[in-house]
Amino acid sequence: MKTLLVMRHAKSDWGAAFGDDHERPLAQRGVKAARRMGRFLADEGAAPQLVLSSTAVRALTTAELAAEAGDWGCPIITTRDLYASDAESVIERVGETEAGVERLLIAGHEPTWSTLVTWLIGGGRVRMPTAAVACLDLPHGEWVDLAPATCELRWLMTPRMLKG
Repeated sequence: MKTLLVMRHAKSDWGAAFGDDHERPLAQRGVKAARRMGRFLADEGAAPQLVLSSTAVRALTTAELAAEAGDWGCPIITTRDLYASDAESVIERVGETEAGVERLLIAGHEPTWSTLVTWLIGGGRVRMPTAAVACLDLPHGEWVDLAPATCELRWLMTPRMLKG
């Protein structure tokens, strides 16, 4: 069974000096949240085998910090396909993942991520706060078979839920 981890980038710093939206960095709160989520995934035995990240600084930094904090030891591949894209394009890109990858994390942006998760589970209303991770199981088939209503939502976790 394939598992897709959909991670929204952590809180970004709108007050920082950056050229365009693509270069916006993480806020300190976002750095802490990314690390917290990385450790959570490792502790849950849900660390990915591969990460596909948007090329945007805030998404890539989120993925890198999470991977480091969780000691995931997996490759992180950047792709512009996950920046300013729609759910259909993301599904198409995920469908290109090698069949041997059982657990894939994609790091990217709203509003696409909420739409994507809602679409993959066949409805409802999913909200993806910053640094949230949705864990979706694809019970039948390969990555190429990913389509609307083909996944089951196992859980959705936010950094705030882990505080305590």
